[in-house]
Amino acid sequence: MRHGKKFNHLGRKAAHRKAMLANMACSLIEHKRIKTTLAKAKALRVYIEPLITKSKNDTTHSRRVVFSYLKQKEAITELFGDISSKVSERNGGYTRILKLSNRLGDNAQMSLIELVDYNTEYSTNVIKTKKARRRGGKKVSNSDASISTVDIPLAEVVEETPAPEVVEETPAAEVVEEANDAKESKEDSEDSKADDKEKK
Repeated sequence: MRHGKKFNHLGRKAAHRKAMLANMACSLIEHKRIKTTLAKAKALRVYIEPLITKSKNDTTHSRRVVFSYLKQKEAITELFGDISSKVSERNGGYTRILKLSNRLGDNAQMSLIELVDYNTEYSTNVIKTKKARRRGGKKVSNSDASISTVDIPLAEVVEETPAPEVVEETPAAEVVEEANDAKESKEDSEDSKADDKEKK
C-alpha cells in the first residue's frame, strides 16, 4: 500500500528522477528561468527551494549538502554567490510558475518556472525611471515668459539678409516666337546642307 506517498513520481524510477531534477535545478540556477511541463515545474519547486534556503548560510557544511544534490561546481558557485545575495531578504517563495499553452505533440500542459528576484517585470520593489519625452517641449509659465522677454534692440536680433534677385519672366508669346525662329533656322540649315550635297 502507498498511503501518504503523495509526491509525483513523474513516470520515472528514483535514480532517474533525482538526476533529472538535479539537472533541471542547475539549468534554473544558470539561466534563471526554464520552460518545462507543469508537473515537472511543481516537482522542481519542491526540490530547489530548500537548496536556496541552505545557500543563505554560506558554510562548508551547507555547500557540501547542496553539492550532494546538484553535483555541479559552477551551479554551486552561482547559487552561493549571486543568488543567495539576492534572496537574502526573502523568507521563501523563491520561484514562480507561469502556465503556458499546451504542447503540440502530446498536449501536455507547459509552464515557465523562474527565480522571482530576477524578473524585473513582476517585481514590486524595482524603481521605474521616467522615460524622456520629446513631444511637447518645456512648458513656460507666465512669470517665466515675462522674465525671458528682455528688451533687446531689434537690429541685434535680426540678421541682415540679402534681397532676392528679381528675375524677369518673358511673356508666353515671345517664348513661342523664339521657338518658331529656332525651328525655321534649323530647317534652313538642313536645306543648305542638302543643296551642297547635290552640287558635289
